[in-house]
Amino acid sequence: MGETAPPQYSTRNGDPVVDREAVLAVWRGNLGRDVRMAAKYDWFYGRAPSDAPLLQLLMHAGTPQPVGVCAAGRRRMLHDGRERRAGVLVDLAVTPAHRSLGPALILQQGLFAAGQRDLDLLYGFPNPKAAPVFKRIGYRKLAEMVRHARVVRHAAYVRRRIATLPAFAAAPLGALIDLGHRLRDAWRFPHARRLRAQWQDRAPDIQSLWDASPKPAAFTALRDAAHLRWRFDDAPTSDGQSPFRHLLLSDGDALAAWFATRTDTGTLHVHDFWSCDGAQPAPAIVAALLRAARAQGHAAVSIELATSEARLQPWRQLGFEARGQRPVFGVLPGDSDEAVDLHLTSADEDE
Repeated sequence: MGETAPPQYSTRNGDPVVDREAVLAVWRGNLGRDVRMAAKYDWFYGRAPSDAPLLQLLMHAGTPQPVGVCAAGRRRMLHDGRERRAGVLVDLAVTPAHRSLGPALILQQGLFAAGQRDLDLLYGFPNPKAAPVFKRIGYRKLAEMVRHARVVRHAAYVRRRIATLPAFAAAPLGALIDLGHRLRDAWRFPHARRLRAQWQDRAPDIQSLWDASPKPAAFTALRDAAHLRWRFDDAPTSDGQSPFRHLLLSDGDALAAWFATRTDTGTLHVHDFWSCDGAQPAPAIVAALLRAARAQGHAAVSIELATSEARLQPWRQLGFEARGQRPVFGVLPGDSDEAVDLHLTSADEDE
């Protein structure tokens, strides 16, 4: 009987400090711009306040250096009133010579096993085409990450939707629609007028707001000062300036809500938020967000959420409509098919 041939591929746990150069070598030409990726590594793998990510390296027989990498960035979360250890899947890369389903599957299985040992929740946002692979590894679909949007300045929207409308008529018609929406929101949610808006470029300390607010039973990220500053202020950018602006809504001297936002082609994207009502802000708070966005000249406001129908209701009441979705896959230790309550925002992803 002949000897069993050794496997071509294996995985090992990586050390974010020791294996920095080896990981960057795999990333090179595979993930983003090389200069920025080195800065991203030092930020995400070296300075994360929730401890270093779980790192898995794919090894090929006879090759001393890794040929693939993937990781799970740690997240501190609450669930049913208890702190939990979560991880978000990030930075899968395999060198071209080994880029086939088999090696990538072995690599992801290694991270899956590490997550099962060390985490209470491992989750990710795969391309829908990758869903069969994730199911094969052992993940299951936990929720949908849905993008919701609301138009606040209608001129451009009117031009797109009514092709036969003369260009000179779009602006006044859009302004008339804007006025109608503002009057409707003001009549339905008069408390919004009491909320004072303040914009700032650095993440605020929302500890008092967080401590005083109700927390959902869902898996929900802890929003302490260290995490917010790392996530929003310290993330590497090409020009060194944070792309995030923070909207604070105050009722008198009390902070009522916080929104982390960034702008893209006239749309104000809400990447994260919290309110005195927790993850389900009062409709007046959402109305005040829209008013502040309109005052800044934005044409629309959008937000991505994987959350419950109940927590979506304030957004729906203010006219936010679903504009697209993608699956959230994940696994919990000893996982079953029971439903998992999540409250995830764009800030719960990689960058």
